[in-house]
Amino acid sequence: MRLTNVLFKKVKSKRIMVVLESVVSGHQFNAFRDRLADKLEIIRFDPYIQQESLYRERKKIRSA
Repeated sequence: MRLTNVLFKKVKSKRIMVVLESVVSGHQFNAFRDRLADKLEIIRFDPYIQQESLYRERKKIRSA
């Protein structure tokens, strides 16, 4: 094992992929946000109820 392999740290991504879920109907979609930012809350069109509704971040999926 070489010394250079030991010294390098694994770099984390600045952005992560998260699942956003509608508060009204449960419709979900994926979005990206910065790792250090607050959890997302977005008003967006919900195709299940044909109106705009609030989407909240439910969980992190992966680093992007």
